[in-house]
Amino acid sequence: MTDGTLRSAVMDIETTPLEPIRPGLGRRVIRTAALMTVVIEFTDGPWDKPEPMHSHPQEQTTYVAEGEMILLAGDSEPRRLTAGDVFAIPGNVPHSIQLLSRSARLVDSFTPVRRDFLSLQP
Repeated sequence: MTDGTLRSAVMDIETTPLEPIRPGLGRRVIRTAALMTVVIEFTDGPWDKPEPMHSHPQEQTTYVAEGEMILLAGDSEPRRLTAGDVFAIPGNVPHSIQLLSRSARLVDSFTPVRRDFLSLQP
């Protein structure tokens, strides 16, 4: 994608490099002009406490592909989630997770695209 044009793409989990975020956390990113999917890999659990709350203007859905966690979002009660569960977060709503299992894989989708996640993208 050297000319700046987005094309159809495939994320092959076996060959797409994992972008390290911090020890125990990495991600893979695929996107179109208006939609982004990010596969997040956690390998540093379980955690004694949740990550700090954060928010962003993008709408987000997350599919829990592997692992177990507690979701904290806005004024909602904390929810225990396991593989197969999905959650949605409107833009600008503070949220966080607490990992309960040793590892987890989350599949996040964002709209619009999170430009702050494009460090490895052309």
